[in-house]
Amino acid sequence: MMTKTASPGEVSSVRQLPSPRRPDFFIVGAPKCGTSAMAHYLAAHPDIYMPRKEMHAFGMDLCFGDQFYRRDLDAYLAEFGACQGRRRAGEASVWYLFSSDAAAEIKAFNPDSRIVIMLRDPVEMIYSLYYQFRFDGNEPLPGFEDALAAEQNRRAGRRHGRQTYFAQGLFYRETARYTNQVRRYFDVFGREQVQVIIYDDFHANPGAVYARTLEFLDVAPNPVDIDFKVINGNKYARNSALQAVLNEPLLRSTAIALRPWLPRPVFAGLRNVEARVQRSATRFEKRPPLAPELQARLKREFAPEVERLSELLGRDLTHWST
Repeated sequence: MMTKTASPGEVSSVRQLPSPRRPDFFIVGAPKCGTSAMAHYLAAHPDIYMPRKEMHAFGMDLCFGDQFYRRDLDAYLAEFGACQGRRRAGEASVWYLFSSDAAAEIKAFNPDSRIVIMLRDPVEMIYSLYYQFRFDGNEPLPGFEDALAAEQNRRAGRRHGRQTYFAQGLFYRETARYTNQVRRYFDVFGREQVQVIIYDDFHANPGAVYARTLEFLDVAPNPVDIDFKVINGNKYARNSALQAVLNEPLLRSTAIALRPWLPRPVFAGLRNVEARVQRSATRFEKRPPLAPELQARLKREFAPEVERLSELLGRDLTHWST
C-alpha cells in the first residue's frame, strides 16, 4: 500500500504554495452513478475547467496501491494551471464520498467548495462496480456472488489479486451504504453547499439535471448544445492478454516512480498514449442481467439503508428496494 503523504487538504498544517487557481467544486461520487458523464458534460462548458478525472488527492484513509498515480500538492495544483480565468474549476474523484477523511480535507483546502454527490440504486451500483473492477484488474474473482461472499476473508487480507490496487473498494456493501457518507458532507459543508443527484433523474433527463447543476455552481446556461451521450459504459477487454499488460502493477508503478524525473508534457504524452491503447483494447457491451434471486436478496438487505437515506434526503427512494 501507498505510504501516507500530506494531502492538499492538509496544506494549512504543512505549507502554503501559490496557485493560479484552486478547484472550487468537487464531484465526490459515488462510483458508477453517472459521475463520468457529469464531469464530461461540465467540462464542455466554456466557463468551467476540469482536469483529468480520478486524481484522488484527498482522502488519506484511502489506501491505493503503488500502481495508482496519486498526486502530491504540487502536481495537483499544476493540474489547474490551464484554468485561464474561467468562473469555476472542479474535479471528480468517486472515492471521496466513501472516504471518512476527504470531506474535512476538502473543507480545509477550500472552505467555499461546492459538492456534487451522485447516487444510484445500491444493488445496481455494486453490480456495475464489480464489472468495472473485473475490467481494470482490481477484482480477481470471476463471479459477482463469489465476490460478495469473499468480503469476510478480504477483511483478513485474503482473496485479493496481484493486480488489486484498491482493496477497500472490494467491500461492495460498504461502498453502497450512502447515508452516513452523505451526512458527513452535509455536516462539514452544510446542505446549501451540497447538491445530491439521483441517477434515476439523471438517466431520465440528463439535460434538466445538467441545467440544475450549472445553476447550483452559479454558472450561466451552456451556450453550446451538449450531446448527452453515454459516457463510461460497461467495458470488456477485446484482448485479455493486452488488458493484463495494461493492468500490470510493476509496469504501472515503475512509470509512476519515473514521474518526478520526467517533464510534465512527456508524462502527459505517455498517459495519452496509454489511454489510446486502452480505448483500442476495449469493447462496450451491456452487463448480463443480475440473477433474480440474488437481486431480490440484496434489495431486501439494503432496504433499511434505503429508508435511512430517504429520510436524510427528504425523498422517497424505497422503489429501489422493490
